[in-house]
Amino acid sequence: MTEKTSELQKSGERPLLEHLNELIYRARRALISLVSAFVIFFFFGIKEVSFNGFNFPILYPNLFNSISSYFIRLFIHTELPPQLKLLNLNPFDTLFSAAYVSFFLSLFIAMPIIIHEIWGFVSPGLYENEKKMAKSLILPAFVLFAAGSSFAYFIIIPVMMKFVLLYTTSLGVEPTLSLRAFINTVMSLMLTVGLGFEYPLIMTMLTMAGVVKAESWRRNWRYGVLGAFIIAWFISPGTTGGVIETTIGVTLSTLYFVGVASSYLAQKRRK
Repeated sequence: MTEKTSELQKSGERPLLEHLNELIYRARRALISLVSAFVIFFFFGIKEVSFNGFNFPILYPNLFNSISSYFIRLFIHTELPPQLKLLNLNPFDTLFSAAYVSFFLSLFIAMPIIIHEIWGFVSPGLYENEKKMAKSLILPAFVLFAAGSSFAYFIIIPVMMKFVLLYTTSLGVEPTLSLRAFINTVMSLMLTVGLGFEYPLIMTMLTMAGVVKAESWRRNWRYGVLGAFIIAWFISPGTTGGVIETTIGVTLSTLYFVGVASSYLAQKRRK
């Protein structure tokens, strides 16, 4: 009896150990891709090399003119009003700012590999219809996140910075801003607003899974709009007297109704 029990325990533990080993293996690959991209963005720059009359961009080690440094300068020139001056308050603010930008860029670049590893681990336990559903949602998720980040970059952040400048000068205060705070605000808003734009996709996923009917989304639209403004309140920096919160809330409310329409289509397809 003891030997048989021991054999049963071993046979039961082996699949669990195999799953854990596979999880560690795939997590290691995803982490390596993320770290590799971070190193490239943080430590390497790009320059053109001429060969036979053609110019080719190549990576070369340059901490002071890295890819992340290029994006920091781009953010300063496109998002910051000329009258608002940046200050380096702490000795390592510039390095921390470059690290923020490098992490955001590396996360975006490594995301296909991360999703591939997650999919490789999860897909064997899914049914065929669940696999089709998951595959059909990957592209919309990327598009919505890119749209949300672009919305933050081109609309929310410039309006917020102009408001900060106007309010600061109206108080007779020198319009200055910490470099680290500026980069942190830009990165945080692009990330959170990008995630907030997944609102209709989450609604569609719940309907496709049979958790929430499309009629429930339509019938409870008031709670959906309320939820949109609550999300806007959480992800907004709260420095513009409600202007940014209202803009994000109205946008997410519009996306909620897009999600209602998408849920009806998903429910019809599911049936």
